[in-house]
Amino acid sequence: MTQEELLAQIYKKDGKAFTALYDMYSKSLYGVIYNLIKDREESEDVLQEVFVKIWKNIDSYNETKGRFFTWILNIARNTSIDRLRSKSHNNSLKNLSADNFVHILDHNTSVTNKIDAIGIKEFINKLKPKCIKLIDLLFFKGYTQQEASEELEIPLGTVKTQNRNCISELRNILQVQ
Repeated sequence: MTQEELLAQIYKKDGKAFTALYDMYSKSLYGVIYNLIKDREESEDVLQEVFVKIWKNIDSYNETKGRFFTWILNIARNTSIDRLRSKSHNNSLKNLSADNFVHILDHNTSVTNKIDAIGIKEFINKLKPKCIKLIDLLFFKGYTQQEASEELEIPLGTVKTQNRNCISELRNILQVQ
C-alpha cells in the first residue's frame, strides 16, 4: 500500500490503515520524542498522544503545504515541547537525582546522537556548522527562536533568517537524494 492509499484510508477513519501508519512511523517519531523528553515512559505517553492527535486532526493535513512525514514530525516535536513546558513535567524534574542531571547534560551536548535518532545525520552533516548548531537548538533541543537567539548571542531576526536558509539548504540536499 502506498502512502497515498494509506492516507485515503486514514481519511475514512479506517482502523487497519491507522495501525499500518503506526507501524510505519512510530519508531521515527519515538526517536524524536525521546531525544527531547529523555524519559522512556513519558516518551511512550507522548507518542500515544501524538497518534491520537494525528487521528483526530488528519483532516487538517494539506499535502500542498508539505510532506505528510513533516506534518506528523511537527506534531511529535510540538507535543514533546508542550510536555516539557508543562507544570507536571517541571515538577517531576524536581525529584531527579544529581546523577540524572549529569547524564542529561552529557547527552544534550551530542548533536550526532540526536540526528542519528531520526536517520538524517548524513544530510545534516552536509550543512554549514552554524546550521548544524541552529538546527540542534531549534529542532532537537526544543529551543524557541528567542531562546536560540540568546544562546547563540545573535539577534532574533538573524536566527529567523538563518533558520529559513538552513531549512531551505537541507530541503535542497534531501531533494538531490
